[in-house]
Amino acid sequence: MIRTPGCPTSTTSASGSPSRARPGGAMQLAEVFQLVTGGKAPVRFQAYDGSRSGPAEAEVAVEIRSQRALSYLATAPGDVGLARAYIMGDLEVQGDLYTAMSQLARLELDISWPARWQAFRDLGGVRLLRRPPRPAQEIRLRGRRHSRRRDAAAISHHYDVSNRFYQWLLGPSMTYTCAVFPAESTTLEAAQFAKHDLVARKLGLQPGQRLLDVGCGWGGMVLHAAAHYGVQALGVTLSRQQAEWAQKRIAEAGLTGRAEVRHLDYRDVPESEFDAISSIGLTEHIGKAQLPDYFGFLYRRLAPGGRFLNHCITRPNNLDPAMRRRHFINRYIFPDGELTGVGHLASVMHDTGFEIRHEENLREHYARTLGEWSANLEANWSAACAEVGPGRARTWRLYLAGSRLGFERNQIQLHQVLCAKPDRRGRSHAPLRPNWEPPATSAAEFPASD
Repeated sequence: MIRTPGCPTSTTSASGSPSRARPGGAMQLAEVFQLVTGGKAPVRFQAYDGSRSGPAEAEVAVEIRSQRALSYLATAPGDVGLARAYIMGDLEVQGDLYTAMSQLARLELDISWPARWQAFRDLGGVRLLRRPPRPAQEIRLRGRRHSRRRDAAAISHHYDVSNRFYQWLLGPSMTYTCAVFPAESTTLEAAQFAKHDLVARKLGLQPGQRLLDVGCGWGGMVLHAAAHYGVQALGVTLSRQQAEWAQKRIAEAGLTGRAEVRHLDYRDVPESEFDAISSIGLTEHIGKAQLPDYFGFLYRRLAPGGRFLNHCITRPNNLDPAMRRRHFINRYIFPDGELTGVGHLASVMHDTGFEIRHEENLREHYARTLGEWSANLEANWSAACAEVGPGRARTWRLYLAGSRLGFERNQIQLHQVLCAKPDRRGRSHAPLRPNWEPPATSAAEFPASD
């Protein structure tokens, strides 16, 4: 983690409990931290007023560097306030951010209103309610939600950051979706190969078939299908930087004529009668109300007897709202992103005409994928800050750690749903039993980027 020299000196007593340095019995920040956490957090705490608390041997420390951090917390309660303070550098974590978040997440906080009022008064009162500037990385989109223009702006906000930055983050595969780890010893690159190969085998790809990959990212699935299964593969993405990168990779791999990535809205794909369609990480951007049109479009583009695989993040139930507009993930990472339970997705697919043939939850795999991406980011931290700026780098660090924790705690999931489009006689053309295990090829064959 980034550390700033010149931390305030401690006013902690030899016993480890915070001392009072203010007149009139007002609480110091360390005492507020003790109050909020019940004194049970295995985390050190230190603040700009010189106060400290928590066990000296703790792996991580939370540092409040300025009163502006308190204003962020007071004016935007919840994860947005915390995110703003962290992104702006007014709140720091010394040590591993994921470790700090996972330890604090275990606490059960129950603070009485009188205690809250006392803390608010002692820490500055109404002065805390003066809204500080929002980080530049926070976005609010304009126009009708999920219109073509607004969808393009949402995708550009997240993906048109820097191909160099994403290369450091994702590794040579440049694959920004959940990997599949066949074993504990599997590396990230091998796991991304395994994911693409699993999708290809579930789709039953054969030489000469035509594949459409919507929301194709940097072209990983398109490249894999063309190189290892001999199909004609078309990918589409709303990110211009992704399309340019993918086309370059296709040319370098000698796959021009067999693979193509277009900078295009999936709704504008003119071709039809594809033998297979994959959607890996796009459904999250579609919007709950648009799902019938989305799956309907893909159904019409698929040939009878063809297969469709949907791979996307979901909620663990259908009770929570699809969008949480005031949360960090919507303000900073995936504007207009909406998640539903896999049951809702399955119902819409059924109503569209698809026949569901197989489904599996890969949430543990995504938790591990996020851990690998976090390690990549830390290994390239200085370069990443220079490339995209400290604020954006800190935004991604927070997002990766928080998402990893969410998958581990079953707050979010990742499902693959395999569907068939029956032909006129009702035949699915699917195998009697799943035949896509074990992996057919080696991860060493994956065409790595420069």
